[in-house]
Amino acid sequence: MGLFQVKSYIEYFLKAGHYKGHGIHSPFMYELVSEVLWDKYHYYAFDDINIYRSLLYYSDKEIEVTDYGAGSHKLKNTRRKVSSIYKNSAIKRKYGEFLFRLITRYKSRTIVELGTSLGVSTMYLAFPDKSNQIYTIEGCPETAKMAREAFEERGMNNINAFTGKFVDVLPEIFKKVDVIDFLFVDGHHEKDATLEYYEMCKAKAGNNSIFVFDDIHWSKGMEEAWEEIRNDEYVTLSVDLYQLGLVFFCKECRKQNYTIFF
Repeated sequence: MGLFQVKSYIEYFLKAGHYKGHGIHSPFMYELVSEVLWDKYHYYAFDDINIYRSLLYYSDKEIEVTDYGAGSHKLKNTRRKVSSIYKNSAIKRKYGEFLFRLITRYKSRTIVELGTSLGVSTMYLAFPDKSNQIYTIEGCPETAKMAREAFEERGMNNINAFTGKFVDVLPEIFKKVDVIDFLFVDGHHEKDATLEYYEMCKAKAGNNSIFVFDDIHWSKGMEEAWEEIRNDEYVTLSVDLYQLGLVFFCKECRKQNYTIFF
């Protein structure tokens, strides 16, 4: 964690509240925090994903990495060990399991992911219901290839994996979907790019859609992008979990921004 992240986390920690739902008056938000965010139920799917995590953690394989985004704070060489990519970019378990619970609770059917990487986060999105359709995009051909192989080995036929730049592939996906029920943005961590992807996907948002952004405090630019998104007139509720930022579009909810400890 760099100096900027340390400073931003301290600011988040001082502002964060509503531990396990205490003090929240909105029924929707109380349910989200107490029954989804802090739910400790262990799903069998987590065991399958953890086995894949272990394989990546101990892998000696090296691949050539193509990075169209902001890159990594730690990894600079284009040829990298799979284990290093996993350790520096894979979603942490508690956040991945939270995404799984979100999709399960709110019955998200059509899911779009920007940033497949090695496919760990994609599995959390795909396992809740094999009838859901997941559309995931990865810019790096080598990591995308590894992810597709992992999906095929596990019979995850509900994952539609694309390789290319997000802006080029999204229009192709939009031809296939009417509404994005769940969006997970975990790639190209730059302000202008993040805002562009938000605007593109917002056109496919419905009243019950959930958009989730990773690394919202990764840099000053990402924090600025997050502030613009959470204050957008179409967003009714936002939740800052430090690592993740969630926005909701439900018109029944009163406009409010939350910073929740997690």
